[in-house]
Amino acid sequence: MATTRSEGKRRKSATAPAKRDAGGAREGQSQVQFDAEALVGFYRKMVEIRFFEDAAQRGFRQGKIGGYLHVYSGQEAIATGFIDALKPGDRTITAYRDHAHALLQGADPGRVMAELYGKGTGIVKGKGGSMHLFYVEGGFYGGYGIVGGHIPLGVGMAYGMRYGGEPGIVQLYLGDGAIHNGAFHEAANLAGLWGRDGLNPTLFILENNQYGMGTSVERATAQTDLGKKFESYGIEWERVDGMDLEAVLEAAHRASERVRETGKPYAVEAFSYRIVPHGAADFLEKYRTKEEVRKWRERDPIGLLEKRLVELGVEEARLEEIRTEARARVDAAVKFAEESPEPDLSELTTDVYAPDVEVATAG
Repeated sequence: MATTRSEGKRRKSATAPAKRDAGGAREGQSQVQFDAEALVGFYRKMVEIRFFEDAAQRGFRQGKIGGYLHVYSGQEAIATGFIDALKPGDRTITAYRDHAHALLQGADPGRVMAELYGKGTGIVKGKGGSMHLFYVEGGFYGGYGIVGGHIPLGVGMAYGMRYGGEPGIVQLYLGDGAIHNGAFHEAANLAGLWGRDGLNPTLFILENNQYGMGTSVERATAQTDLGKKFESYGIEWERVDGMDLEAVLEAAHRASERVRETGKPYAVEAFSYRIVPHGAADFLEKYRTKEEVRKWRERDPIGLLEKRLVELGVEEARLEEIRTEARARVDAAVKFAEESPEPDLSELTTDVYAPDVEVATAG
């Protein structure tokens, strides 16, 4: 995916700002709307992500991808919408379900797939695998395998940027399972404190897919209204339908600008559903019923966007053409990965320590 911004024209609506209800959600019409051509561009990105993830799952089950693998199927609208709101100098950081974020921020699909295959041409030379992607050129700072472990890093990064005079923000993605982690509470408290002085431009993006591995939110926390956990640390929040791309885009642009202007943290809970098991190795699920998954598949964000595009006059033939092109790009990425060489043995000792840095000492 070569672009990270919208490919069509954005227009402002004349509606008044939406109102927040008691649960943190916002009501009313979107203040940021996109025309049909822009939505077609987003559709192209989301379809390529889905095909990429399908191919990754096949590679894993064929034994070509080692380690572990978590795909993003069903949540594509969230990263697609929020990453569109990035500006030069902004950064993102997320957990281990990270392929879509890297692709959306400009990473080459072939190099990302090669990383999953553990090849030397991978985005981090085959050393990270699925859960540890990194693409600094595009502002993507990982990919972390420890649940909740990246949250203090993201908050600290945002503080460092503002403290050093950088104007950017940090989009910090986390799952509903990570919000129960002590690292979240410590980092959110610091974000709230530093935010009082405008020194923590962190946009928390809570990707609530309703299950932390195989445990539902209802069985994991006494307070299932997860946004209220942010309130404990003086951080305002709202909820958005994470399956509806247009709703996500509106929330993403407005929230990103709010954080950028104030330097204060803000949170958006994107309510969604992963239509695949937690990980690619989970062949048989026992914690979700087939009926539940079937029902949520009816709200597949790609399917919803297809319906929206047809309403706007986009012909099915054009959508099929986009799907065909996306399949071809993903097939090319798989071919590149399969034909790429293994990492050279000399790489065992590189990137272990930072280059020599001259350190000033008192004297």
